[in-house]
Amino acid sequence: MSLFGDGLEAAVQKAFTRPAPKTAPAQMRYLVKQLKSTRAVAQMLRISQRTVERYVKNQIKKPRPELAARLEREVTRRWQPQVRARARRQAATTGGIVIDTRARIGYTAPIGTTDDARLRHLTVALPPQYAARLFDAQQSGAGDQQLQQIAAEGLKELYFQDGGRRAGSLEEIRFTDIEHIEFEL
Repeated sequence: MSLFGDGLEAAVQKAFTRPAPKTAPAQMRYLVKQLKSTRAVAQMLRISQRTVERYVKNQIKKPRPELAARLEREVTRRWQPQVRARARRQAATTGGIVIDTRARIGYTAPIGTTDDARLRHLTVALPPQYAARLFDAQQSGAGDQQLQQIAAEGLKELYFQDGGRRAGSLEEIRFTDIEHIEFEL
């Protein structure tokens, strides 16, 4: 499970204009329409082609729990790609992204300062350039560590340094022990 990747994906999914199909037959029909064949859907879901055909014809209605989870994941991953792209583009150009987190956050600073990491609950609106960096890194397949580093840089600039008005000597932010993180576009 990718904490940052899943959080970014959940934020984008809030922009959906219509709900994704809920029933297994409707989800299967949607996937067949997207992938253009029952064979491709069967290979993707690791089931037989005949089973896919039965779902499409409404002969089977209730999938096994593991198949239901795979089906749900694949449908939401493909649902409304234009709306998803528009939400990302808007966040990366004009809107920015809001991070709500509860984590242990500390920093590296000159000797004599209180730089001990402590548990903080922060809600910070990051500017569009950080949203663009987060989404670009996610699209290029970056792991949670790299996404976490980008978010830490944004928190450093906006929360600790207040856009350059204070704490100019901060060197590095330690963003660990994440209890909760949520993104909002």
